[in-house]
Formats: sequence, structure tokens, C-alpha cells
Amino acid sequence: MVNLNALGIIFPNMHDSELKELTDHRTMASVPFAGRYRLIDFVLSGMTAAGVQNVGLIVKKNYQSLMDHLGNGREWDLSRKRGGLTIFPPNSAGEGTDYHGRIEALHTILPYIEKAKEDYVILADCNVVCNMDYAALVQKHQELGADITIAYTKEKMTPAIEKNNISLQLAPSGRVRELLTNDSTMGKRNLSMGIMVVGREMLVSIVKNAFSKGQVRFEQEIIAKKLETMQVYGYEFSGYRSRIVDMGSYFEANMQMLYVENLNRLFPEGRPIYTKVRDEAPVRYAIDCKVKNVTMADGCIIEGEVENCILFRGCRVGKGAVVKNCILMQNTVIGPGARMNYVITDKDVTVSEGQYLGGTKNFQVFVKKGSTV
Repeated sequence: MVNLNALGIIFPNMHDSELKELTDHRTMASVPFAGRYRLIDFVLSGMTAAGVQNVGLIVKKNYQSLMDHLGNGREWDLSRKRGGLTIFPPNSAGEGTDYHGRIEALHTILPYIEKAKEDYVILADCNVVCNMDYAALVQKHQELGADITIAYTKEKMTPAIEKNNISLQLAPSGRVRELLTNDSTMGKRNLSMGIMVVGREMLVSIVKNAFSKGQVRFEQEIIAKKLETMQVYGYEFSGYRSRIVDMGSYFEANMQMLYVENLNRLFPEGRPIYTKVRDEAPVRYAIDCKVKNVTMADGCIIEGEVENCILFRGCRVGKGAVVKNCILMQNTVIGPGARMNYVITDKDVTVSEGQYLGGTKNFQVFVKKGSTV
């Protein structure tokens, strides 16, 4: 594999507040997705496929689940003697406070960035599910002679996105003319994906200068105010993507994985998404069970009826139970005769025999980790 000459830096906690129900005890990056993945799998797999061999994660809190999932990075070919995967815990620089924005986060690991050999840095969040070609992104950055290149998608503004977005106004050349925060203009907008490329030495200079002035927000306080003096360009990503901004969009993003055309676009041939390997028994189907349009991971046992659902590892649906339009996370147990519709369960949930839980397409019932209902 060719070295991309780019250092990867990922912000696992950057969007935790948007998905509070699921990030109470985990980072946004470690939120489960599509039956067997975590959101960070898509970022890490894309980076390593492009040849990024040095990746740093700046965590803030609730990162035990993330560390358990990533291990030493072996599944992503990041278990290396030099470089590889590095997880920076809170206050790793001994500064005594948690970071509030990218500037503070990056400042805590400045020695790591300064010692890196790569010429470029890819900064990435984990709230957009996509299969990004990071090599093409860096190549475009080089061709443009840009100081910063921001990946964006053309998306229709929705009420959920309106609450938290960064949109780009572009010149015909692709240069960013204006960067807007929480733009509420309806119609299609150029929305940042929280992914950008910047020269490593320039990044170090920006972070040092901004931190000395008490600035914390990279896009709003640095990029938006220096568009006339900095060469900032947009890079349009036109592949499959799902932007997760609340529980409703999380539910919809998972449900989209029940359609083959979406799976083919997110998991194209030759660009696999890697995740932590768990060796478990195949799904076991009872003789009288009914299953229709369901994605299931290993270790599930199905004795009842399941339709239009995402089931993670080790889920069990009891005899006579009817489960429709649900997301059941790892080791969820549905008791005999229970009925569920539009429900999201966290890990290790038990639904009692004969219990009924029902939501709607626009409002799903959520059951917390380890609960018995």
C-alpha cells in the first residue's frame, strides 16, 4: 500500500450532543450502525484504504467502548511499530481542562502533529456515514494549491440539519467565498461533512496562533474570517452518505441499509469497510419463525416474527413475538409474545413476555442500555 503522505486526526466526541440518548456512555464514533459496524469504521477504513498509515484520535469522554472496539487497530491494518493508531485520552497534554472545540483539541496534541513526517493532515468527524476516497480528496487539495480543502455534499436543508450545520458559498472555481454557521435557507445547500485537508505546518501555525487568542472553533473563528487571505476550496462528495444529526436521522440511516441499492453504494466492490471481528455462531432460525427484509449479525436467535429490522449481534426474539421497524442492539432479548414497532433498544435490553412497545416513523421509542421493560 502506498503511503498517502497524510496524517489522519479524528474527533470521536465532536457530535455527541446531537445523539444524547446513544452517547450517554459512548462516543459518537462508537455508536453502532447497520448491524455490525460502528460509525468510526467508515472513517478509519476510508483512511487506511487510501494509504494513511498514521491516525490519531482525540477523545474527550466516554471512550471505553471506543477503545474496546478499536483495540490495537489490527482490523484496519493500523497495528504498527511506527505510526499506526494512537488514542489520546482527555488532558493528555496535562492542561487540566477538556477541550471545547477543534483548536483546543488539536493544541493538546501539538507535539504529536509537529513530530509527524507527513506533509498533510486530514481532520475528520464521525457523524456522516460514507465511503470517502481520501486519496482523491488529498490529490484535489494538491492540484488546487489550496491552504484548506473542505469536503461537502449538496443536500436539501431539513429542520434537523438546520439546527447544526456549516454551509459553503462557492465561487465557480470552487473557492469558498463565505462560510455560514446554522444557515436556515431552505433548498439544497453545500453542507460541510466535517472533513478537511490542511498542510501540517500550516495547521500547527494556525493552532498556536488561535489558541494564544482564546479561539476554539476552527471553522467559525479561523476559516470563516480568513477567506480573503487563505486559499480555501470545497470538494464535492457525490457518493452515498447519511448525515446523523438526531435520533430520527440515525433511525433512517439504519433503515436505508435494508435496501440493496444503498448497500451497493456504501459498500462498493474493492472498498470494504472493516470492523472488529467477533467469532459467533450463525443466525439460528426456528422452524415456525417469520423473517422479512431484515439485516442480522451473527449470534441471533429468531423464534418469532421480524420484519424491516436491524439486529445486532446476539439478539433473541422469542416465540410468538412480533418485531417490526426496529433497531435492536447487541444482546437484546425480546420475550415470548412481545410486540414492538418503531423501537430502538440499546445493548443488553430485555423486553418482558407479552410486553408492547410502539412508536411511529417520526418518533421512535428508545430503551436505555441494560433496561428491562
